[in-house]
Amino acid sequence: MKIREVISKIEKRIPLQLAEDFDNVGLLCGSWDRDVSGILICHDALENVVDEAIHKNCNLIVCFHPIIFSGLKSLTGKNYVEKAVIKAIENKVAIYAIHTAFDNDFFGVNAGICQQLGLKNLKILQPKKNDLKQLTVFVPKEYSEKVREALFAAGAGSIGFYDECSFTVNGNGTFRPKEGSDPFSGQQGIRENADEDMISVIFEGYKQGQVVAAMKSAHPYEEVAHQIYSLDNTNHYTGLGMYGDFQEPMDEVVFLKFVKEKFNLQVIRHSDFTGKNIKRVGVLGGSGASGIRSAISKKCDAYLTGDVKYHDFFLAESKMMICDIGHFESEQFVTQQLFEIFSQKFSTFAISKSIEKTNPVNYFI
Repeated sequence: MKIREVISKIEKRIPLQLAEDFDNVGLLCGSWDRDVSGILICHDALENVVDEAIHKNCNLIVCFHPIIFSGLKSLTGKNYVEKAVIKAIENKVAIYAIHTAFDNDFFGVNAGICQQLGLKNLKILQPKKNDLKQLTVFVPKEYSEKVREALFAAGAGSIGFYDECSFTVNGNGTFRPKEGSDPFSGQQGIRENADEDMISVIFEGYKQGQVVAAMKSAHPYEEVAHQIYSLDNTNHYTGLGMYGDFQEPMDEVVFLKFVKEKFNLQVIRHSDFTGKNIKRVGVLGGSGASGIRSAISKKCDAYLTGDVKYHDFFLAESKMMICDIGHFESEQFVTQQLFEIFSQKFSTFAISKSIEKTNPVNYFI
């Protein structure tokens, strides 16, 4: 199987269009058309990880964090990024990054954190806005099912945990073919009355090209009457962070001890105790101070994330306990999650998890 085929298959599960605009996801180096000998899943594609891939005969590294994040003006090996990239290129090892595409996935990074904590009733903390569109198309009644099936196959009509969602209204459409037309029915110069269905479906904005192409391919008309609307609806199944509830509330100190054990932590930085039991918990893997206000608005009792700055802790204002468990520590389950996804998708070559240490933060206790 070619690298191109592997990527195409995995992006149907984790579309890169879910990634944040600032991110640098996708194939960072390597040839699309090289046969895959093995895949190594890792957190950071550092030089020691590239060495591991070479040793394990894996010529595709799938990393969470992109090793190339900002532009490279030269490749001379002067820093850790260039050293890793040079070694990968010299040894024909491709590097593919997934990062915030998996952060925004409902079953991605933050779902892994919530699963580790045992939270229930999971919801997205910061849902995507301006993400949904609606397509309305007018179809001769006898072609309605064909067009509907094409729209569904292209990814339209998915709403949360439901798919093949549509709404159809029957009516009478009119049109008059003009000179130069090649009408499906009727004659030039004569107004035609047609029994038509109006089909409506919702889809994520990034699917627009494929949805429209599928619609036109299945539609019998020379000119397809349709409209596309941008919706104000929030996409509650895609976005950063997540929150959920414990089955039973627990004391704040007990909660911190519980988190420390579950995440194998040496230290937790946290804001003042609020005096409340912890029932609802918000999480955002990585640098998640941007989600503090959202967590408060969702009435979370505690919020777990990493890279919280001094002044960010003041935002708690006794409404919620903010817990900085560390950037890497909050994302530590990603490698296993990706390993399971890739293992399910591919069985014809080896899938390995990196055993190399890539967390740059150490603690002196």
